[in-house]
Amino acid sequence: MKKARVGKWLWGLVLVTLGVILGLRALGLAEIDIFFPGWWTLFIIVPCAIGVICDRGERVGNLIGLMIGVGLLLGCLGVVKFSMIWRLVLPATLVIVGVAIIFGDLLKKQIRKEMKGLHTPEDKVYQAVFGEQKLNFDNEDFEGAKLETVFGGIKCDLREAKMKQDVMISANSVFGGVTIYPPEKVNVEVVSTSVFGGVTDHRRKAKGEKKQYKHTLYVNATCLFGGVDIR
Repeated sequence: MKKARVGKWLWGLVLVTLGVILGLRALGLAEIDIFFPGWWTLFIIVPCAIGVICDRGERVGNLIGLMIGVGLLLGCLGVVKFSMIWRLVLPATLVIVGVAIIFGDLLKKQIRKEMKGLHTPEDKVYQAVFGEQKLNFDNEDFEGAKLETVFGGIKCDLREAKMKQDVMISANSVFGGVTIYPPEKVNVEVVSTSVFGGVTDHRRKAKGEKKQYKHTLYVNATCLFGGVDIR
């Protein structure tokens, strides 16, 4: 089942449950108090929990948000002191990010091995800082590029570019966004390190499906409060 569909179903279930509770209260059939101490933390906990299940690209950020939400709820209920919660937020965040990096690296070990011999040309570095760049490589021999955004955006159009070999794009996004339009007949492989951000591959087919094209476009992404979209 697709993650997007699961996410819709979960959100639908949350809304139906809330509607039923409010309806039962209005009819006087049940006295369910939805305004318990710390009820507002559910606005953090529920979206982050659904994000952990359904949003692979931003799973680390959602885990951190879920941890903070649960901690605040426990504090409101008097289970844990708030002073202890704030002391644990930074260590727990570092552990979550570290584990994500370690296991992400292990899961992508084969792809990283394939990328090892690939390099981006030194003269193909494009930056967008508090601005936007639109890159078009129509009818050019594309050999890779480095895309960097800080509070900005880059759109890289490779749909009409020529790829005579495997190539790599290094995409670094800090409070910004990178959108990549790959050629139609190439495989796309992604390796990402993301904190409160992520990579979304809109071209991804059903799980396990991979077309056997001649060349592969590797996207090595680092996202910090930013994102990379592959269209």
